[in-house]
Amino acid sequence: MPSDPYALATEAAAALAAITGVDHHDAVVVLGSGWTDAATPLGTVVVDRPVTDLPGFFAPAAEGHAGRVRSYNLHGTPVLAFLGRTHLYEGHGPDAVTHPIRTAAAAGCRLAVLTNANGSLQPHWPTGTGVLISDHLNLSGVSPIVGPRFVDLTEAWSPRLRQWSADAEPALEAGVYAMMTGPQYQSLAETTMLRTLGADVVGMSTVLEAIAARELGVELLGLSVVTTREGTGEVIDPDEVVAVAAAAATKLGAVVAAVIERWAQHVQ
Repeated sequence: MPSDPYALATEAAAALAAITGVDHHDAVVVLGSGWTDAATPLGTVVVDRPVTDLPGFFAPAAEGHAGRVRSYNLHGTPVLAFLGRTHLYEGHGPDAVTHPIRTAAAAGCRLAVLTNANGSLQPHWPTGTGVLISDHLNLSGVSPIVGPRFVDLTEAWSPRLRQWSADAEPALEAGVYAMMTGPQYQSLAETTMLRTLGADVVGMSTVLEAIAARELGVELLGLSVVTTREGTGEVIDPDEVVAVAAAAATKLGAVVAAVIERWAQHVQ
């Protein structure tokens, strides 16, 4: 990645406008492991292209990540969707991880919905449970921000967007998401540590994107699906993680669309 990730994001946003014919987008949705079908409620597909058609993007390495970028028209609101993401464990660095969010912000987005699959640290949250991210723990050891760019993360995850999500789906839980670097899953000792630190769920993504979004003034919603239960001794199957996420995320796609529509009404 070049030394100036913000300039690269501006370049990618210009390429996005040229490819889609849409001069700006209002909201962006990043679809994590198994979440591809959640894009269906986002409206009419305007353009669907490989994400690598845009400058600075890598093809996702993880299963359940389609590696596509789509422009949608959701009842008049232009919505950008990334079907899949780059993870820190892929070795491209935090700038590559946050490049989609920075590109979306450069393209005009002021709302971001970040989705993922998680391992539950709450024994009473079974697989398939939808979780609203209320806060996070950055245990990756890195930040996407370099230099004196101080960002207040006190309310990184928008309270009003969480409330609107709960209005649309009252069964959603709320919890703290901890980011570990992966790609290995947690040991039993690490699981105990995470519970002690106050985490409710754990995964390998999302937090660096959230930091980048808040730096750029983008309002933030996080939706996660429980795909495993941590610390139970159960063997974790990556394919099963994707399958469980896909089954639950299809339903949660309607929540994402409802929140975007409500947000659009309030910002007009």
